[in-house]
Amino acid sequence: MDDRAVVVGGGIGGLAAAIGLHRAGWRVTVLERAPVLADVGAGISLAANGVRALEALGLGPALRAAGRPQYTGGTRTPDGRRLARMDGRVLERKLGTALVGISRARLHRLLRAALPDGALVTGAEVTGTGPADGRRVRVHATDTVREADLVVAADGVGSRLRARLFPAHPGPVRTGATVLRALTHRPVATDEDFTLTWGRGTEFGHLSLADGRAEWHAVLPASAGAPPGDALETAREEFAGWHRPVPELLAATRPGEVLRHDVQELATPLPRYFGGRTVLLGDAAHAMAPHLGQGACQGLEDAVTLAAALASGVGTDAALVRYDAERRPRSQSVAAAARRAGRLGPQLSAPLAVAARNAALRLAPDRVTVRAMLRHADWTPPAPG
Repeated sequence: MDDRAVVVGGGIGGLAAAIGLHRAGWRVTVLERAPVLADVGAGISLAANGVRALEALGLGPALRAAGRPQYTGGTRTPDGRRLARMDGRVLERKLGTALVGISRARLHRLLRAALPDGALVTGAEVTGTGPADGRRVRVHATDTVREADLVVAADGVGSRLRARLFPAHPGPVRTGATVLRALTHRPVATDEDFTLTWGRGTEFGHLSLADGRAEWHAVLPASAGAPPGDALETAREEFAGWHRPVPELLAATRPGEVLRHDVQELATPLPRYFGGRTVLLGDAAHAMAPHLGQGACQGLEDAVTLAAALASGVGTDAALVRYDAERRPRSQSVAAAARRAGRLGPQLSAPLAVAARNAALRLAPDRVTVRAMLRHADWTPPAPG
C-alpha cells in the first residue's frame, strides 16, 4: 500500500491513530505544532475500553508494565463518609482489567515509541488544507506543504480543521467549570487507589501511580479562586479540612506544577465526523466534560475503529462512512452521559439536592456502581474486515 496519511496533532488520540494506520499499512506523518515535546500533564485513568484499544494497537504489555491497576476506591463526602464503592477486582473479572492509572507523560512516551522512525514532526503548525490532484488533500503547515490521501484531524477541542469542515457549527462552549490537575513530586501514602470526593459544587479526586506518586484533580466553578499562578493556593483554601489524603496530596505538590484550564465541550453534536478525505478524531470530534473519565478512552476507540475500517479493504471513502456510523452515535452518547454526570456530581450545589443525591448513593448496592461503569467501559475493538 502506498497510501499516505497526515495526522494533525500529537496528543493521545493522534498518536494512537498514527500507530493504527501504520499497522494497517499506511505511510503516516504526525504534525505537532509544539516545537518541543515537554511531556507535561498530570495523570489519566484508563477504563477497560481504553485498555482494550491500546491492546489492539500492540501496547498492552507496555501499558501493564507502566501503569497501576486501581483496585480500591470509590466516592466520598468531604468528611470522608463513603457514598459508593469501586471494586476493581469485580471490574477485572467482568472486563478483564480494572481501571489503570498512568501519567500522561508516560503514556505519550509509550505511544511515540510505537511510531515508525521519523513519523513525528514537531514545530509544524497546520494552517489549512485544500484539494490536490484527484482525491488527495494538500496540507499547509509551517514552511511545508504535504499531500495526503487522508488527513486525520486530531487537533483538539479548538480544532481548526473542524471549523473548516463545519463553518456553521458553533464550536466548543465552556461548561462553567475549571479543572486543576497535578502530580505529586514524591510518593504519597493513600488508603485507596482511586477516590472521588464530592462537595457542594466541587470535586476532588486522586489516582495512584506505579512509582508511588499520585495524580490529583479538582473541579471548581470557573469563577472560583485566584489567578492561574495561585492555583495550588486556590486548591488548599477550597479543600481545607477535607478528609485525608487530600491535605497530604496538596502538601506533596509544587506550586508551579499545577495545570489549570476551563472545561470546554462540544455541546452541539456534529452531523458527521468527516468531510471529503479529512476525518475528525478525539476532542476535535466530540470534546466532552471530564466527569466520566472517558475523554481519552473515546479518542483511543476512535483510533482503533478508524484503522480497522481502513484495513477492511472497502476503500478509503467507504471506510470513513463506516467509521462515522460506528463512532458518532457511541461517542456522542458518552458525551451526553458525561454532561449528565456533571450535573449530578461536582456541579450540584443546592444543599437539599446534594443531601438527596448522597442519600441515594449510600442506599444503592455496590452492583449499581459496577453497572454504571460497565455501561461505558464494556467495548470491544472491531476486527479489520
